[in-house]
Amino acid sequence: MADAAPHATPARVARVDKGQCTLLAADGPMRATTSRHAEVAVGDWAAVEPPLPHGPDDLPRVTHVLPRRSAFLRSSAGEETRAQVVATNVDHVLIVNGLDVRLSLRRIERYLAMAWQSGASPVIVLTKADLVERAELLDMVAAVESVALGVPVHVVAADDAHSLEVLDEYVRPGRTMALLGSSGAGKSTLVNRLAGSDVAVTGEVRSDGKGRHTTTHRELLVLPAGGLVIDTPGMRGIALWGADEGVEQAFTDVADLAGQCRFNDCTHEREPGCEVLAAVADGRLDAARLEGWRKLQRELEHLATRQDARLRAEKLRQWKSITKAQRNRPG
Repeated sequence: MADAAPHATPARVARVDKGQCTLLAADGPMRATTSRHAEVAVGDWAAVEPPLPHGPDDLPRVTHVLPRRSAFLRSSAGEETRAQVVATNVDHVLIVNGLDVRLSLRRIERYLAMAWQSGASPVIVLTKADLVERAELLDMVAAVESVALGVPVHVVAADDAHSLEVLDEYVRPGRTMALLGSSGAGKSTLVNRLAGSDVAVTGEVRSDGKGRHTTTHRELLVLPAGGLVIDTPGMRGIALWGADEGVEQAFTDVADLAGQCRFNDCTHEREPGCEVLAAVADGRLDAARLEGWRKLQRELEHLATRQDARLRAEKLRQWKSITKAQRNRPG
């Protein structure tokens, strides 16, 4: 905040609306206008200055945003390729998944890659444990642990206060956690239990098993224990954004095997001496997990191609060469 005015006030961004935001300052919540030159996101620390003497309103102004310790990003929807900031300055990303629906391990892998890339520590929270039989519960937990390497996996039920005690570690004073997951996973219910009151709207899961969007915006809330939580709307589309390191961290088992391949440039498709394929063949690596890794790698490559005109040109040349070779191939 070196460029901020001497009379600027530091505050934490709690909610962002069009042209304005809500901030948490030392003397309480406040509204302020946002500048096009100071793009803000929920979780940001910002410099807030007094209103302009002859400005269009009497609201304070966000003029600067401090460097972010962590930032959870995803690729924006639509034709334009750009990063969308979901939450910033987060210590723990809680990936929430309800046990009342079919588990998608591939989706969990995607969340883990994005969480690791953000700079925060991922934690998996499996909710609605009271809705499944114990044998099925144990199988589901084992399946999640098989892809959540080195990541804590907690099983909770909203009506079981004892089960929720495992989350106390993440709501200590000064810590910020963000809840991410599909609609209906139980994120808002968790927030209400942690807050001790209904601060987030909850809703029933639809008859087809899909959740309703009860949270419509991202918001930073202060919990009684002193920690902070960012509740987010359920995200159906979670496209990666520059998550190369995050993918490697989420797939350390694949990365370790790849390091043992005979060739340094092994694509793990059909090369001789490929340790990744050997691990699939002898059962050390699940074929579905390898395919999940391949899918994320293809997505990262596609994103990089869209971002870089030189890569697009190279891809076009490669495709032209392949097409030409196929046309000239003897029948």
